[in-house]
Amino acid sequence: MQQNDEKSIQFSKTVGELVKELRLTSTDKSLNKLADEYDISRATLSKLENGIHHCKFITIWKLSEALGIKCSELVKMLEEKLGDDFSLIDE
Repeated sequence: MQQNDEKSIQFSKTVGELVKELRLTSTDKSLNKLADEYDISRATLSKLENGIHHCKFITIWKLSEALGIKCSELVKMLEEKLGDDFSLIDE
């Protein structure tokens, strides 16, 4: 069970790093400005970027649009960052 928690934490931190990196490089917008412009809770975006929030798929979809990429592209980038051997399910 603890390994699964560690994997969830790693996943959340990687999502946050990726979203923050894309926000800064693709939009050059502050967290507040991006949140306001795309009707995303500032607190949610901050927690997500800091890896302390498990977000809903709809939030990921909305963020990908705000970042100017398709959701599938964001997921692909996430998969690449996590590596081929990453899995949230223990077998």
